[in-house]
Formats: sequence, structure tokens, C-alpha cells
Amino acid sequence: MPFTPYHFGPGLLLGVFLFPFLDFSTVMVASVILDIEPITVVIFNLPFAAHGFFHTYLGATIVAILLSLVIWPMRGYLNKIVSVFGLHQESSFRHIFPASIIGTYSHVFLDSLLYPEMNPFYPLIANPFVGIFQLGFVYNSCIFLGLLGFGVYVVRLMYSHLKPKQIVTENDVFPR
Repeated sequence: MPFTPYHFGPGLLLGVFLFPFLDFSTVMVASVILDIEPITVVIFNLPFAAHGFFHTYLGATIVAILLSLVIWPMRGYLNKIVSVFGLHQESSFRHIFPASIIGTYSHVFLDSLLYPEMNPFYPLIANPFVGIFQLGFVYNSCIFLGLLGFGVYVVRLMYSHLKPKQIVTENDVFPR
């Protein structure tokens, strides 16, 4: 995909729909971070495939592990940013790591539908997914998934504002 924006669509849907189980900010970052590779190849005119090693499931796994280790100490700061958008979340490593894996793997899968130079199952040299769908269908699907994700986000916000708030005071004998 042309440098990332389309990857936000599926990332948004996955992050909002699986919000209780995945760290939202991690899914969003993980769904686009792999495009550092093609951007670097293009900017520096490097003699490598734009969608090379990090656009494989092996490379994506390495990136997901590193990303999890980087995001873990930043989770408090990232949770504050996510809270601005009405998504209150307490992150743990068991939410961050799967979010990294799902975000990077979804990126590899989407790009493997489009780019014949990719070898998603490296060290095997082949791309069984390329050409399954037409380019326009993949792009339009990403836009649709993003709009669907935004819709789920709006419903989640409305639901959180409509449900009654439980107030716990310091003097409660039996806190909820």
C-alpha cells in the first residue's frame, strides 16, 4: 500500500473491536510501522526490494517483539493519549504483545495481496496471496474497514456515555 494510510483502516477496526483484549495504541502503531522499510528504501535509493525482509511474517514477528518492548515503558503516556479520544485503557504486556503481532501480521497480509516481490513466508520464496484480489478492491476494503472501525468507535463512545457510572468513595465498606 502506498506508505501506510490504508493500513490504519483495518488497524482501527481491530483496535476498537478488540479493545478489551488488545492495546489500542499498539495496534495502530503496529499496523503501519513496517512501512518504515519501503520508505527507507525509496528515500535512500537502496538496492533492496521495497517490501523486503520486514514484510515477511518472520520479520514482522521480530518487529512486533521489539515494538512491544518499546511500547511497554511508554504505556502510561500512550494511555493518556488514547483517553483523549474517550478510550480509557489500562495496558498490560498481555494486551501489548498480541496487539503488536496482530498489527504487524495484518500489514504483511494486506501488502502480500498486492506486491509480487514479497515473500511473506520467508525463507520460502513465493507469494501465494498476490493477485487474489484486484488492487482497487484491497484499497476500498481498507477504507471500508476504517469507516466500520470508526462506526464501532462511535458506538463504543455512545455506550460508555449512556451506561450509569459507578461512583466509589474512600468510605465505601464494600467497593465495587
